[in-house]
Amino acid sequence: MTYVIARPCVDVTDKARVEECPADCIYEGQRSLCIHPDECAACGTREPVCPVEAILYEQDVPPERQDYTRASVEFFDALGSPGGAAKLGLIERDHPLIAALQPHVREG
Repeated sequence: MTYVIARPCVDVTDKARVEECPADCIYEGQRSLCIHPDECAACGTREPVCPVEAILYEQDVPPERQDYTRASVEFFDALGSPGGAAKLGLIERDHPLIAALQPHVREG
């Protein structure tokens, strides 16, 4: 595992960080993006462009967001390692943790 996308990203449609990713390892679920732990090169290019500061290095994930680390790994258990997000496009599911969240409404 390298980076984890946490709660602030749920229901946010900005994909600037996807475009910045040279490894093409940020996959799109129904409500959230997810970084593939085996495909990520840990380059850090997406951290500065994340508009909601949801991308955290796995060792920096606070205790209250540790479920997102597990959800990220489990999201890819069934998917495997497709070798790039662009060729898959939208994945018509989310991890149950993400799917069960109340819709996130951004202010402003």
